[in-house]
Amino acid sequence: MDIRRVSFDHPDAVKLNDQVQAEYHVRYGDGGDATPLDPSDFDPPNGVYLIAYDESDTPVATGGWRAQDANDEGNLDGDAELKRMYVVDAMRGRGLARRMLTALEEDARSAGRRRMVLETGTEQPEAIALYTSSGYEPCGKFGYYRFHESSRCFAKPL
Repeated sequence: MDIRRVSFDHPDAVKLNDQVQAEYHVRYGDGGDATPLDPSDFDPPNGVYLIAYDESDTPVATGGWRAQDANDEGNLDGDAELKRMYVVDAMRGRGLARRMLTALEEDARSAGRRRMVLETGTEQPEAIALYTSSGYEPCGKFGYYRFHESSRCFAKPL
């Protein structure tokens, strides 16, 4: 697997983002994740967006982080917010999500971020299992979905 840094509006990122949004729609029955995101959110040193490519140069996994500091949505100074973690269906169960998560944590740590935070939902038990097995613990709710019953927030010191 080849992990590459790309822009959030790179054609492969757009393609995978469309796929993850479609999966959110299936799981939650709405229009996907409505969290406001801007491509510049993922520009180093305040973030990064990564895509993993397989041996045939096909994009198969994605994820990013963006810097967050204390704000009225519940973030703390030094937070790196994990966004758009996704592995295409045909490649699941091969450890790609864990490798992507590790790469994102290392990048955020190198950028001086102190804590990785993420929001997921009750209809994504696989994600919750990945994060808790990777050292993430429940934390105070933050972000766009902080008032939703199905929202679950996790954090891990970097």
